[in-house]
Amino acid sequence: MDKERLAFLNAKALEIRKLTIEEIGSLGTGHIGGAMSIVDLLALLYFHRMHVDPQHPRMADRDQLVVSKGHSGPAVYAALALKGYFPKDWLETLNRGGTKLPSHCDRNLTPGIDMTTGSLGQGFSASLGIALGLRMDKRSSKVYTIIGDGESNEGQVWEAAMFAGVQGLSNLIGFTDYNKQQLDGYTKDIMDLDDLEAKWNAFGWYTQRVNGHDIEALDKAIEKALAQGKKPSMIIMDTIKGRGCFFAEGIQNNHSMAFNMEKAKEAIAALEASASQA
Repeated sequence: MDKERLAFLNAKALEIRKLTIEEIGSLGTGHIGGAMSIVDLLALLYFHRMHVDPQHPRMADRDQLVVSKGHSGPAVYAALALKGYFPKDWLETLNRGGTKLPSHCDRNLTPGIDMTTGSLGQGFSASLGIALGLRMDKRSSKVYTIIGDGESNEGQVWEAAMFAGVQGLSNLIGFTDYNKQQLDGYTKDIMDLDDLEAKWNAFGWYTQRVNGHDIEALDKAIEKALAQGKKPSMIIMDTIKGRGCFFAEGIQNNHSMAFNMEKAKEAIAALEASASQA
């Protein structure tokens, strides 16, 4: 990836972060932690990697994204709005009555959402079904899916992992948002995931581990995943929960937080200041 393209994608990530903070701040509460930790990946997928068309969100040959950790919806909505799937002012309706942007992703309400998710583990299983269906239809489209590390406590994740490994679903690329936190604490204290790379390898996946906030490293990992062509891929992303939001980043109770627009504007100003110094 050349420097100009990387700068473009980092700028998109910054915009998604700002929109996500503003979106949740306008409501007054929301899942800021797990939304912010996947922003860099969303920028890479929507603005570089995925074959999609905002004017035709259900076109048959599109690549698809299933965000199994559906509570990250606010960041996904910000990316979709920035990409042009719907007007940015929709973001001001997040999780309000009559909205098309509910707290968790819903394919029946939001243009660009490929699967309704939020019951943790189920979105991951659905992504496997989509990938298998595409292969049966002899389509070259790819399926990308994002799961949480807390979500990885769910047995359904590992049933799905076994199935995909046996089926050799090489058109499926998964990402684990490994921010080491979940709703009620640190993953090591609740149900230690131990060696995630060894687990995914054992289930027959092509496994890599990268810095989830390094867009260039993520892109190289996707390139390798696509090139190997024999197995489903899992890219374990080391991330920081709440990344880029100064009052949420890395603190323990950041899964869902209440904050107002004044606080949101402070966070956005801090982001802009940090970007200008980079």
